[in-house]
Amino acid sequence: MSAESFAARVNVSRETLDRLSALEALLQKWNPAINLVSAATLTEVWTRHFLDSAQLFDCIAGEVAHWADLGSGGGFPGLVVGVLAREKRPEMHLTLVESDKRKSAFLLNAARELGLKAVVRAERIEKVPPLGADVLSARALAPLPKLLEFAALHLSPGGIALFPKGERWKEEVALAEASWSFTCEPRESLTDPQAVVLKIRGLERV
Repeated sequence: MSAESFAARVNVSRETLDRLSALEALLQKWNPAINLVSAATLTEVWTRHFLDSAQLFDCIAGEVAHWADLGSGGGFPGLVVGVLAREKRPEMHLTLVESDKRKSAFLLNAARELGLKAVVRAERIEKVPPLGADVLSARALAPLPKLLEFAALHLSPGGIALFPKGERWKEEVALAEASWSFTCEPRESLTDPQAVVLKIRGLERV
């Protein structure tokens, strides 16, 4: 997928596209030193990372004051969400949580260069005081039962969690239902026909 194809699919402005191109350049610059993403995926960054992240942004309707991304790593979905928010949700504040100091340094640098309204917390997720986020996301971070523990800590009452999951997502949901009550809406992934984005709300421990 090219930048132009991405823009047509996601419907973003030239300014937003330029910011994502700048993010691509930052990834190319930093990745050899700290392995932000698999080197093999850098040639497919607009599909594997940008579109895969942007689809989470489109899962949410209405106002969002605070979005928290856990285990942000190389910035997915967090930095892409932040870039899209500059155009589509300028009121939204973003928190990126990443305990790896080198990766958090990249996130801080990228957020500053891209002009994002974001705070980077270089701490372990469970050590961060409750964030009270309206939306919580995490990509390739942990099995669903563990993600729900994080969500219970950092989501606001009535908040929504968005977790991309692979082909075994139904098994993860079944495991999570042993300890948690929640509403789960699976949305088909735009980048992998066997994957979904789980949209979770109404989280309570059983």
